[in-house]
Amino acid sequence: MNEVIRKAIYDKYIAPTRRERPDYIGVEIEMPVVNLSGQAVDEAVSIETAESFIEHFGFIRSGTDADGNLTSAKDEQTGDILSFDCCYSNLELSFGKAVGLFEIKERFENYVRFLNAEFSKHGYTLTGMGVNPNEDVNHNRPIPNERYRMLYHYLHSYPQHSDEVDIRFHKRPDFGTFTSASQVQLDVRYEELTDVINVFGLLEPYKALLFANSYLPDYPDFLCVRNMLWEHSMQGYNPHNVGMFGKKVSGIDELIDYIGTQSIYCTMRDGKYIDFTPLTIEEFFSRDSVEGEYFDGEGYRKISFVPDISDLEYLRTFKFEDLTFRGTIEYRSSCCQPLSEAMTVAAFHTGLKEKLYELKEILENDNVIYSHGFNALELQKLLSKQEQPYFIDEGLIEKQLVRILDLSSEGLRKRGLGEEELLAPLYERAHRHTNPARVMLDGIRNGIPMVNYIEQYAAI
Repeated sequence: MNEVIRKAIYDKYIAPTRRERPDYIGVEIEMPVVNLSGQAVDEAVSIETAESFIEHFGFIRSGTDADGNLTSAKDEQTGDILSFDCCYSNLELSFGKAVGLFEIKERFENYVRFLNAEFSKHGYTLTGMGVNPNEDVNHNRPIPNERYRMLYHYLHSYPQHSDEVDIRFHKRPDFGTFTSASQVQLDVRYEELTDVINVFGLLEPYKALLFANSYLPDYPDFLCVRNMLWEHSMQGYNPHNVGMFGKKVSGIDELIDYIGTQSIYCTMRDGKYIDFTPLTIEEFFSRDSVEGEYFDGEGYRKISFVPDISDLEYLRTFKFEDLTFRGTIEYRSSCCQPLSEAMTVAAFHTGLKEKLYELKEILENDNVIYSHGFNALELQKLLSKQEQPYFIDEGLIEKQLVRILDLSSEGLRKRGLGEEELLAPLYERAHRHTNPARVMLDGIRNGIPMVNYIEQYAAI
């Protein structure tokens, strides 16, 4: 990889971690919009509700679709954003940089109460699930704007590439329209960067046990199907773009090398998104020209363009520990949680960030799951499923989860804001050997209707 590319990668991803700055928390929560009658979501209801929201809270419109409908709006004072993610049946609340979790919690609950009061007028609700429970009846069509139209087109191109890569593509390329995540961004320091990536990577199998909340009947083996849907789609055409790092990152130079092996699959020219067969960064910038497709307003047309170093802006990765251009790590593997427990994901990560090296010692010496011949990547996939592997001892798992939660609680207490109480639902899950997806499925098998869980997970 030539020095121009290495420098561009360094400047975008590594240099921001060297800047002196306060520690902030960024929280993004995507939530399914559910029509409680069991029918498809009417996009007009979602748009009307969002319009009422921005009028009530004084948000400023910041994005519209091709028909002029609201897609995003921002509170200029707090930096909070309401948006639709991929489609009008997946609503996202993103919060401006904050110091404490309770200020985010208060605004989140205030927003959700208003939104659900508005949605209830139509027999709708936002709920806390990682898969929309009506995914089989919703339209699952993309918002008609440049970004989501391109993404939908790109994800649906997988049949053309089935023979090119060693990947078994699933048959739900529309997954972005019905999956919902709970993501947190935390500032990371240059000196801790590779340790954060490595240590939190080892944590992923335990997170699968705590936070699984995405059940999809098409793939009934999984309690957390979201990650599989990303990895076995065109997003995973290059496995370095998704999931876990797979091996320990030994230093900054190796991290830059790794980023250089990730693939670009889209860029923009003249205000139009172009998508193309993924090319690693090194290969992309070595080409004299790249062939792609863009939407001209009526259909897709072929185009040839010359790569420019500014195209690095369009590198889209979905790592579980994703290094961003902001000098943060975005933790992306957790499903949307029941809304009353929405802050558990952010609290868990925030507390453990404060205890990075104690967490490192626990996980590097773990013999509960890391003594059976499986690595972190394999364990994360195994522990995302309903059937637990033969070597799992639930009593030992519980003790290790509680040990990890105690460490997170200590980290939160160190912050002195009382945030450790936000972990209470996770202790309950650890003691009961369960998670929201398992609770829901066990209940449904015992005759409790799905709508009960939609309403239970919607409550705050």
